[in-house]
Amino acid sequence: MTQTFTQIPEIALDWHRRGRGAVLATVVETWGSAPRPVGSQLVVSGAGEMEGSVSGGCVEGAVVEEAMEALTSHAAQMLEFGVADEDAFAVGLACGGRIKVLVEPVGTVLPEALLADLVAARAARKPVAYLVDLETGARRLAAGDTPALAARFRADKSGVEGSEFIAIHNPPLRLMVVGAVHIAQALLPMARMAGYDPVLIDPRPAFASPARFPGATLVEDWPDAALEALAPDSRSAIVTLTHDPKLDDPAIQAALASDCFYLGCLGSTRTHAKRVERLGAAGVSPEKIARIHAPVGLDIGSQGPAEIALSILAEITRVLRQEGA
Repeated sequence: MTQTFTQIPEIALDWHRRGRGAVLATVVETWGSAPRPVGSQLVVSGAGEMEGSVSGGCVEGAVVEEAMEALTSHAAQMLEFGVADEDAFAVGLACGGRIKVLVEPVGTVLPEALLADLVAARAARKPVAYLVDLETGARRLAAGDTPALAARFRADKSGVEGSEFIAIHNPPLRLMVVGAVHIAQALLPMARMAGYDPVLIDPRPAFASPARFPGATLVEDWPDAALEALAPDSRSAIVTLTHDPKLDDPAIQAALASDCFYLGCLGSTRTHAKRVERLGAAGVSPEKIARIHAPVGLDIGSQGPAEIALSILAEITRVLRQEGA
């Protein structure tokens, strides 16, 4: 996932305020083998520029045309695309699925103030839902602690309920990695491609150097202090990789005191048994210790840093998408 794909509401608000015109197109329903999930968005300017995606390229051209017409008509549009004939690549889905796309001009159909509130909530890392009554056209925001939407926020699942489309906007996922080791060199770019905002924590400058981790966010501080400053939440995963109890143990205790959805620790079964003894002696409860995934990663027979990193990201994904559902 690229930065562009995750910042569509922000781009739409910016384009609208700069007088370029902005129309948001959002996938509201899918059937069959749809190329992009519900909630995927595309923004179109008055000049026909676009950012984001609703179909991976199959129907974007048609959506752009409808979006530019919507800027003139000041009306929402509900578009439906499927595959039915030889023109599928031009205006349909070659994969055989079907999608519905809601097209909303900003400033008329979608009020600027409502979009600004949505963008502000996202900037503050506050979960928020954007709801559209598809019959009446009423639009509103709902906070992340709305009981009726709890399951959708937990599962990251936008969709239609009754006459209402619910678009879930959770804070971006974060991955905090303790230990600037070889596994981290593979894990950080993998996590970034999977949509995480990764941070690497290591107080040793020779390890956590820009030369070894180009473009990475590096925190040269003791892990417990770094994690306290980063304030992990329910959208955060934490992985410790140093093998050094002086670094790993304080990080683990800080992680267990947070709401992180995943904590994984590198080390053999024997290493983890010793870790459990130390944590217990330090007063950490068995219930909290049970939250640790160790040895870290899915057991897929990994060999070498890249495959271990792959197993770690796979386990994080399983916990996020299955155990948290």
